[in-house]
Amino acid sequence: MKFLTKSMRPIPFSPLHKSSMVIGLFGLSLLAQHGISAEPKIIRYPIGRNAETPAWLKKNAALQRTAATNYTVDYHFQFHDRRPESGIAFRHSVVDDASKLWTAAHYDHGSGVAVADVDGDGLLDLYFANQLGGNQLWKNIGGGQFEEITEAAGVALVDKVSVGAAFGDLDNDGRPDLFVTSVKMGNVLYRNIGNGKFKDVTAESGLDYIGHSSGIVYFDFNRDGLLDIFVTNVGIYTTEQRGVGGYYRATTDAFSAHLDPERAEQSILYQNMGEMKFKDVSKETGLLDMSWSGDASFYDINLDGYPDLYVLSMQGDDRLYINQAGKKFVEDTKKFFPKTPWGAMGIKFFDYNLDGLMDLYLTDMHSDMTEGQTTDGKTDFSTEFEKSKSDPWCTVEWSPEFLMNPDNNLFGNALYQNMGTAPFKEVSDEMGAETYWPWGVTVADFNADGYEDVFVTGGMGYPFRYGINSLLLNEDGKRFMDSEFLVGIEPRRDDQFEGDWYTLECTGEDRENPLCRRKNGDWTVYGSLTSRSSVAFDLDDDGDLDLITNEQNGRPLVLINDRSDRNDLGFLKLKLVGSKSNRDGIGAVVRVHVGDQVQTRSLDGKSGYLALSTKPLYFGFKKGDAIKKIEIIWPSGKTQIVTDAITANSLLTIAEPEE
Repeated sequence: MKFLTKSMRPIPFSPLHKSSMVIGLFGLSLLAQHGISAEPKIIRYPIGRNAETPAWLKKNAALQRTAATNYTVDYHFQFHDRRPESGIAFRHSVVDDASKLWTAAHYDHGSGVAVADVDGDGLLDLYFANQLGGNQLWKNIGGGQFEEITEAAGVALVDKVSVGAAFGDLDNDGRPDLFVTSVKMGNVLYRNIGNGKFKDVTAESGLDYIGHSSGIVYFDFNRDGLLDIFVTNVGIYTTEQRGVGGYYRATTDAFSAHLDPERAEQSILYQNMGEMKFKDVSKETGLLDMSWSGDASFYDINLDGYPDLYVLSMQGDDRLYINQAGKKFVEDTKKFFPKTPWGAMGIKFFDYNLDGLMDLYLTDMHSDMTEGQTTDGKTDFSTEFEKSKSDPWCTVEWSPEFLMNPDNNLFGNALYQNMGTAPFKEVSDEMGAETYWPWGVTVADFNADGYEDVFVTGGMGYPFRYGINSLLLNEDGKRFMDSEFLVGIEPRRDDQFEGDWYTLECTGEDRENPLCRRKNGDWTVYGSLTSRSSVAFDLDDDGDLDLITNEQNGRPLVLINDRSDRNDLGFLKLKLVGSKSNRDGIGAVVRVHVGDQVQTRSLDGKSGYLALSTKPLYFGFKKGDAIKKIEIIWPSGKTQIVTDAITANSLLTIAEPEE
């Protein structure tokens, strides 16, 4: 349980507490106490924050370093932020409802970052989605450097508030196409026409839905060799009023709107009919999910050969839909997952303990919003606080009615161990998988020991205190060890804890803003920085996995891993090319027998919150370990075993046999 001290105030998203916006969080009297009327003309927010590393963060770092003396997992590598050297100049920009006119609404959920080799040169390129100012595509030119090609590619979408981004070969022509979701401005499909250029084919595709769309899933639900699309929709959280930049202003009761059935917005299953044409088959397949959903993923849970779909709910019960031979879906959550997180955001199926069975990790952000979100600079946000489940009853605002009778809910992250038979076993606390304010999940073997680790983006940003990104290193499948401070992910550099969120014209249009009280001229308001989406891939082609984030109202982190500097790294990158299956091989399960391990990966394209990427599978191991064989179960149902021509420390392309 997380306890509220007298120095902490909960910030509920309840219609009873609309005063929890901006200045109501802290009180005007505190502004004066922190000298914001002095030069330079900067307002720092939340109160007690500045550009230096917070004391509580330094304390948690020291505790983690002490705890690491008992670790057996390899943490002797470092991430280094190389964004300036990379040339990536993208900056995520938020709408006013997430900054100047801050409203408790879903605009604070951010935008995705996705990866694919868009021009076929063998290097993976980066696409950043944005709320204002347009999305950007950055071409990988080698050596860890990028150049922007957005205009030439034709994928900017400057007139939309973009949310999710997904790369995948939807027409099986060998080139990754791009699908982008937006907030009430229409989703967009781009066909890759070669040489890094895209054509907008939305109108003829049938994917031009206009709503509050979010995450994207590509999977071949009927096993016809074409990738189908599932689009999650959040719910109606906007009005018809327009704000600066053309976005739709948020309602003031967005986080209680899940109580109103009329504001639910059904997520959509699209069947790929070929030639970039899609049909809404939600009704005919029985997949009518009305959750307030930000993301979803798939896996063949009952091992009948057809992919099942797990749909997250950010305010309520998750749903598992079992695929009935590609014709129908039947909801059967309780059989496999008797309790699900109440406020789920991120999802990933992976085999954390190398038993050959896909486990499931879910992050729960909204449950953590029951707790104290601000700091006066004195509150000690301890490791125990960050690593424990939330108590929804510690605030009077969250009633059983608001939580919709949550007897079947968890209030924190969930790690479900696949026991081979239903139900899955929830082991998040004993495995150390709890984090605070979590968003997306990126699973990757960062230390190349064969066991996949977990990177979780975290924090809220303005107008809340700083929250950390978490790295959970997998200790031989026995426990996840907190390691973000050990490997250089946290703390950020001092100049990266906060950023300029917006400027107030206190002598002009903003003179009535409470923050302009007793001030003249322009004032820059600073708030804590925070990550949303993330992706792991070998950016600099040195054999280890690097990390890239899409921040909320900030510049990305480009975290380069130096694990390869040690001369004991073994790895295999594996690219699949389907024939009867979809060209990307999405849905394939791959087992690599190397040394004394059997490493199992499911190719689902999930690369963090709100995004889907096409990149090689990665297998790490000790240098010199022999790769004995590779087993592939293709989405078509075909099983392939490869024993010849396997070279370690290389990229191996395997094509599905025609017969």
